This record gives sequence, C-alpha cells and structure tokens, in this order.
Amino acid sequence: MKNPLVRFLVRWLVCSLGLFITSGFLANSITFQDRTIDIIIGGLVLAIINTFLKPILVLLSLPAIVFSLGLFMIIVNGITVFLASKLYTPLHLANFWVAIFAGMVIGLVNYLVVTILER
Repeated sequence: MKNPLVRFLVRWLVCSLGLFITSGFLANSITFQDRTIDIIIGGLVLAIINTFLKPILVLLSLPAIVFSLGLFMIIVNGITVFLASKLYTPLHLANFWVAIFAGMVIGLVNYLVVTILER
C-alpha cells in the first residue's frame, strides 16, 4: 500500500467500519440521524482527522505515551473520535468514554485490516 490515495481510502473504510461496529455495541450511546450515510461521512471526517491532526497529537503527547508504555494512545484515539463527533454533528456520542471505546474498536479493526492486507 504505497499509494497515498489507496492508504487514505483504506483508512476511510476502516474508520467507517469501526464506527459501524461500535454503534452496534453501544446503540444507545452513539446515534446517527441517517444511519448509512452518516457512518460513511463520519468515517471520512475521522479519516481526515487521523491523517492530518493525529500525528500532531501524537507528537505533543509523546512523553505521556512513552511514560505509559503506549497506553496513552487509547486516549489519543478517543480524542480524535470525540473531535470528529464535534465537527460532524449528525454523529453524536454520549460522552468521552464512548469516544475512547470507539477509538479502541477502530484501532482493533485497523490492526485486523492491515494484517489481512499485508498478507
């Protein structure tokens, strides 16, 4: 996956799939107005945030990430999901803990998809 466009499309797919799976787990905590299109657009917003803003967040929180042996990345993923819900209002999260759980699910889905695609 050396092509940046393909990498972004895979990231978009992973973010949308992660939001869909998380909304299945936490149906009352994550709401969408029109389920299908809102998941796709929410995944796009999250993919854009992960592409441009997440590297800056990781760099700024690097001491906390190193000190916690990488566990602070869960918080960084939660911040990106929470920010996506604030920027794209049809995607509504009940609280920050839901965003952290969604970040964990999206990270797990990302790991599985990348592992499958690299084989």
